[in-house]
Amino acid sequence: MSSDANRTNLEPSAENGALTMERLEEFRQSFDAKPSNRLMQNAVTQHDVNDIALNRSIVTEADHTFSTVLDDWGVTNQARTGRCWMFAGLNLFRAGTRNIMNVKQFEFSQNYLMFWDKMERANFVLEAIIETADRPVDDRTVAWLLQRSIEDGGQWDMFVGLVKKHGVAPKTVMTETQSSASSARMNSMLNYQMRQGAKKIRESYAGESGLEAMRRVKDETLQVIHHVLSIHLGTPPRSFDWQWKDKDGKFHRDGQMTPLEFADKYVDTPWEDYVCLVHDPRETSPMGRTYTIAYLGNMVDAPPIKYLNVDIQTIKDITQQMLLDGKPVWMGCDTGKQSHRDLGLWDADLFDYAGVYNTDFSLDKAGRLEYHQTRMTHAMLFTGVDLVDGQPRRWRVENSWDEKVGDKGFFLMNDSWFAEYMFEIAVPKSYLTAEMQAALDLEPIVLPPWDPMGSLAG
Repeated sequence: MSSDANRTNLEPSAENGALTMERLEEFRQSFDAKPSNRLMQNAVTQHDVNDIALNRSIVTEADHTFSTVLDDWGVTNQARTGRCWMFAGLNLFRAGTRNIMNVKQFEFSQNYLMFWDKMERANFVLEAIIETADRPVDDRTVAWLLQRSIEDGGQWDMFVGLVKKHGVAPKTVMTETQSSASSARMNSMLNYQMRQGAKKIRESYAGESGLEAMRRVKDETLQVIHHVLSIHLGTPPRSFDWQWKDKDGKFHRDGQMTPLEFADKYVDTPWEDYVCLVHDPRETSPMGRTYTIAYLGNMVDAPPIKYLNVDIQTIKDITQQMLLDGKPVWMGCDTGKQSHRDLGLWDADLFDYAGVYNTDFSLDKAGRLEYHQTRMTHAMLFTGVDLVDGQPRRWRVENSWDEKVGDKGFFLMNDSWFAEYMFEIAVPKSYLTAEMQAALDLEPIVLPPWDPMGSLAG
């Protein structure tokens, strides 16, 4: 039989690929033939599908107790923003800062770092616009830069660059504003100015004005960006008067300090020694190699973002050891998958979608990455682990979604979820094997700007 005959007999669509009415009727009859389909239809049309698919036994067994717990503080709240990476980094710092100051509660100013991240990122993106000015405006990289100009997300290395250049400040000297807690409107204004500036830069290039002229346009745009940020977020302090009372009632006064001086005195986390480990199981991503993402970053005068790709067991083992050593762990994951926000619970089988739809949900982690079904979406802090015979069965996570969810803002991650949806941790280099440390010196493989391993900065 010819291939054309096979196509006619086997394909459900017309020759041009359109759905036929006959095939649509077959779909309907197939659905109606099974009483369980009607039952699920009745349930899901009246309730959220997650309420129907929720595995009650996993919820019942979710016990927020752990054999190792580091946190004895309250959570923070990133509100309606994408500053999770920044919150997680500052929450990592404050564990040690609390001890230095002998205070029960302390919080760094996330608004302070947010201002400088937006300012630095504007310069970073506009420099990329200058670099790509010879390409068509619909070039995929140019389109990506214009689409993603000023967003809230970020990576560990971006956080490190900000702290190294701008320092940190207590929350009391630059508090939250309406826009720092709900950034969409401000970001819209910033992106308008960025795209307008990009147009002027590209027009300057088209007129053969040269690099100096394009940089003048960039500088004019940056002045506008600074102006808009100052209106929305306030003016970052160049110095501030620092004094406090510790938990024993003793008064302390340091006088005037700059944010860099404050970081030097009150941050004891060896953050400049930290490196990023990721788990990317795609065949195109060899284990034991370093990676970077083109145009991923927020500072021109900072090293490029760099990851070392390792197996998930290595990430799990190092995370466990750091927690046992009394060190919280900054991490990145795909928080929305198999997740219950109110319960503060993650489990690989938390929702039985296959049972609800009577269909297949079997993409593995590599397949989900390749086909855009998973990516890094959120950064948080590991603050505990529950070990049974030396093996982890669940992990405690400090989130930044306020204390109204989970266990007063802390989440429970069952170990089954770790392998499937965990992607990245930041750890001191000393926790790496000699082979892994040597791999850090390899020239990184450059992935395109839209690769999912760069999505946390979106």
